[in-house]
Amino acid sequence: MEHIYKKIRALRVQQELTLKDLSEKSGFSVSFLSQVERGNSSLAITSLQKIAECLGVPITYFFEVKEDVTYHTPIEKRQTLQIEGSPVKYIRIGGNFPDRALEPLLNVLPPGQMKHVAFQHPGEEFYYVVKGCVTIVVDGTEYHLEQGDTIHFPSSLLHTWYNPSADEEAEILSVLTPVIFRS
Repeated sequence: MEHIYKKIRALRVQQELTLKDLSEKSGFSVSFLSQVERGNSSLAITSLQKIAECLGVPITYFFEVKEDVTYHTPIEKRQTLQIEGSPVKYIRIGGNFPDRALEPLLNVLPPGQMKHVAFQHPGEEFYYVVKGCVTIVVDGTEYHLEQGDTIHFPSSLLHTWYNPSADEEAEILSVLTPVIFRS
């Protein structure tokens, strides 16, 4: 709720309204509005609706969470994700901003990682083998990729992958569409 109180105050100040001005527009006391802005008073949804109307915004404005926009992703800020039941680590290496279309990832497949269930979805996939080897199966055809090899295909084709090496993990740079992991 604290972000709601901060947004009320920020909007009021931005519109150059005093607490008295907002009090006159809303019918709420200056004391009540002051307590709301400091987070010292709970706020009923009907009261929030009235304040939203007075400030000229939809009530949903107070519940929107601003997306953290980043373009640069230093190594220490990378997120490692792992899907339950999968040994593959997905490391997010791209930026984060509204309407991004690409999902760049560094994928780490452990040695001997077996085939996953094949799947398909809208979009495209591009893979570059950074280290080790990987076998990618696309539409029933197996492609064995070594370090430096690439593959690019429509995601609408049935596909899966595995690391055939018994002792070396594989690192694969991938760029996918559409975005699959959101921050």
